[in-house]
Amino acid sequence: MARLLLILALVATVFWVYTIVDCAVQNPSRHRGVNKPAWLAIVILLPVLGGILWFLIGRGRATNTVVRRAPDDDPEFLGRMTASARAEQDERIRRLEEELAQLDSEADDPAPPQKATGQGETPEKGSGAPGTPGTGDDDTRGQRGAVG
Repeated sequence: MARLLLILALVATVFWVYTIVDCAVQNPSRHRGVNKPAWLAIVILLPVLGGILWFLIGRGRATNTVVRRAPDDDPEFLGRMTASARAEQDERIRRLEEELAQLDSEADDPAPPQKATGQGETPEKGSGAPGTPGTGDDDTRGQRGAVG
């Protein structure tokens, strides 16, 4: 019997300490009934009964949870953007797209290096300018081995 009472006292003490800490760290806007210092006094002065009252009555639920959104999904953020900021952003995007298209066009058709042949030298098979007769198995862009 003494063991049981000792275990119950230990459980009651752990519960009491837990409710004190829980009441102390809660945001004051989540306390229902009375204010935070009053709840702390109730929980401390009435160890087990105060804890039970705290969990049944005093501890409110978090109702205004913050929902994180991406800026383009947030209507408040989009409303704060001015027309000049949007125009500036659109202009920047347009310039970047032009630069990207210019880089792509430069990368698509690089000028193949031309070999200069001196007098008296005859070009070997495949060493002439691309697309010229007698260049062997080069395709029109000068790539070897391409079927064309």
